[in-house]
Amino acid sequence: MAEKLKVLMLNGSPHAKGNTSIALRELQKVFEEKGVETEIVHIGKEVIRGCIACGYCYKHGKCMISDIVNELAPKFEAADGLIVASPVYYASANATLIACLDRLFFSTPFDKTMKVGASVVCCRRSGSTATFDELNKYFTIANMPVVSSQYWNNIHGLEPGDAEQDEEGKQTMRTLARNMTFLMQSIALGKEKYGLPEKEEWIGTHFVR
Repeated sequence: MAEKLKVLMLNGSPHAKGNTSIALRELQKVFEEKGVETEIVHIGKEVIRGCIACGYCYKHGKCMISDIVNELAPKFEAADGLIVASPVYYASANATLIACLDRLFFSTPFDKTMKVGASVVCCRRSGSTATFDELNKYFTIANMPVVSSQYWNNIHGLEPGDAEQDEEGKQTMRTLARNMTFLMQSIALGKEKYGLPEKEEWIGTHFVR
């Protein structure tokens, strides 16, 4: 593996220094120890509208809405792994993050096969597993292996800084980073020896025919 592995992390919280960022810092510390290059992009306060189903990206390979989504596209393409992190709102992710991911995944034509994905959620009490499942669906529709940890990837806190007291949550993040590093390294070696899995021509169906 000649090139350094890269992980792109998206912070979907409106608060750049809130509890979600504590989880990302735990991940980042381990990645740095393992020699993995990281970049955290804070998108939670960006103005990101949802997909308008215009079809522009089919012809031009990028979204017609000029905002941070198109800026993230080359970073995503260059990354070996993607982590998306969100606070929990009504047992769901921050709507800004969802709008970003909808358009980022849909408008980017590059092959995402065997890029590694992981979601991280932060909540006061509950709703974390529903949000965790919601975010993981982006990876599983794009041939991206999903990284697990010793528990679901959540951390708890209400007031800024509370998550520092969640020792199990922080350990879950560190374990996630180690597992993700191992999986990215293994995939890189596998690609060198075997290449990517072969693909069939896509068959698209719907419920009418």
